[in-house]
Amino acid sequence: MAADDAVRDQFKTLGEFIRNQRKAAQMSLRDLADATDVSNPYLSQIERGLHQPSVRVLKSIAIALNLSFETLLVRAGLLEAEGENGEPRLPDTEAAIRQDPNLTDDQRESLLAVYRSYTS
Repeated sequence: MAADDAVRDQFKTLGEFIRNQRKAAQMSLRDLADATDVSNPYLSQIERGLHQPSVRVLKSIAIALNLSFETLLVRAGLLEAEGENGEPRLPDTEAAIRQDPNLTDDQRESLLAVYRSYTS
């Protein structure tokens, strides 16, 4: 039973993360559905933690929300969160920028562009 609870918690955490990222991107659920070619009701169920999305759906969500695919795989429990030398990874910088309520959309995009120029 404890394993089932852990899996449900993981689904819920993933769904909350996706919802937060969608809201930070100022997208409605319908906008995300259109961008991912995934049904509105199914995305709603994912955001509520009722379903674990497939890798294809995760990839579509990552692209639509301009997220690292690896970030969603980690959040979905399909990939371990490790950095170089097996050390724990720091929080996803791009996600933190997107979630910062103190930035305007233009500021977010500018900051993301600068960040990517240093990390690419």
